[in-house]
Amino acid sequence: MAQDANQMIADFLHSCRNDPLKYVLGAFPWNTEPSIQVAELHPKYRERFPNVKYGPDLWQCEYLEQLGEQIKANEFNGRDAVKPIRFSTVSGHGIGKSTISAWLVKFILDTRPMSVGTVTANTAPQLRTKTWAEVGKWHNMSLTKDWFKYSNSTSVMSLVHSDPELKEKWKCFAQTCDPTNSEAFAGQHSSATSFYIFDEASKIDQKLFEVREGGLIGGEPMVFDFGNGTRNTGRFYENCVGKYSDLYTVFQIDSRQAQRVNKAKVEEDIKVYGADSDYVRVRWRGLFPAQSTNQFISASAVREASEREAITDHRTDPLIIGVDVARSMSGDETIIYPRIGYDCRSFAPRRYRGLNSIQIADKVSDMVREFQHINKRCSAIFVDMGGGYGGGVYDQLQKMGLNPTGVHPGRTAFNDVTYSLRIDECWGGVKDNIQHLLLPHGTTKDGAELFDQLTQREYGHTLKEQVRLEPKEQFADRIGQSPDITDALAMTFGRPVHDDASDGPAFVYIEGDF
Repeated sequence: MAQDANQMIADFLHSCRNDPLKYVLGAFPWNTEPSIQVAELHPKYRERFPNVKYGPDLWQCEYLEQLGEQIKANEFNGRDAVKPIRFSTVSGHGIGKSTISAWLVKFILDTRPMSVGTVTANTAPQLRTKTWAEVGKWHNMSLTKDWFKYSNSTSVMSLVHSDPELKEKWKCFAQTCDPTNSEAFAGQHSSATSFYIFDEASKIDQKLFEVREGGLIGGEPMVFDFGNGTRNTGRFYENCVGKYSDLYTVFQIDSRQAQRVNKAKVEEDIKVYGADSDYVRVRWRGLFPAQSTNQFISASAVREASEREAITDHRTDPLIIGVDVARSMSGDETIIYPRIGYDCRSFAPRRYRGLNSIQIADKVSDMVREFQHINKRCSAIFVDMGGGYGGGVYDQLQKMGLNPTGVHPGRTAFNDVTYSLRIDECWGGVKDNIQHLLLPHGTTKDGAELFDQLTQREYGHTLKEQVRLEPKEQFADRIGQSPDITDALAMTFGRPVHDDASDGPAFVYIEGDF
């Protein structure tokens, strides 16, 4: 009888291979277990499943249906690799993200032999006590609770096949999201189905998003991200609304759409804070904040600067050139950025790789001469001296008589009441003038990189309440690119510069390098 029962279960699971909603409604005891009877199945789906009163919420049904459609479209034959299925869901609180994560783990393991998965969350306690605990809850109620062994011990969080010969091939593990643990994400491969679930994804390090791509190269790969839109920077944000969103099926879930959420509390918060407040946007509406708490420059301000109509007078505004020198052998770019007044768009920055200091100085000199041909004299050249990489360029420009100014990013800011370091002060110049600037259009390479870098730099405060930007290396690791172009632009705000007369000397509020 046990053998017959297992065969019936296996037949049911086979019928659900391309139908995750059918699986969820058939694998768990909706009609007999009161603890899961939270949402009534929407009438749209009652027609298809007339014998089930309770089940997934409407958004969860639509999510599972969409997943089923993509699985069918891929037509995975168990051998030839298909394109990755990627879902990213930004939502308000209390909608059942951990629950659907558990269903996805169970659906894939139960319907796909030799599947391998990794689940993570933003913190170890969140992972153990909520995300992975939810997997255990649903596993213990499932038709296949005897087919897999569940563990949530201090040493291992796993769901592996009960057959000793299969447990290393047919499994899912929960792993902490510490970037130093990235090897656990990189080593996942399966010729069947390889899947990843990131819970509270907005707070997971950029590196893990990149590393997991290595597990999507074969078989039937799947990725599922869930989170509140706590910050409008980072990979989760980019996956939902930014440059990677075309790769993902994106769900945006307002808490008011979920049956289980306390609607009265939501309306109370809307009344107190306002529907467009960042508190309500993030906590209930499933939107990203207009400006993250630690975000130095708002996305809306940068977007307006890239879309602003170009009205500027190049005759009287000073020409300022910022130079960010690439570190030797770093792979970064040297950027030479010209700005005339508020116009950072009309004359494109120049990008170079692999040049020595003499060659870089020659490129700066070439730019100065090009502007002279249109009767525009250079008022100031600011060279980033961070780490000493710009020293050789500075010396060469001095020999050429171009009177450069060295900017030492790590020195104390001139305005040390507001800013901690000079690099903070330079970026502060961009922020203070953003309402006037003309930035490159977002559709261009320069514009896209400036948008990413300007809007994703975060900051804090020192004990003296000075602004201190996120360290460059940490910032570059988090967003996956070095902020070379933005640092070059920021250099042009090293100190105030203006021309008193078009034919007279430039007046610069500086003495030597700083």
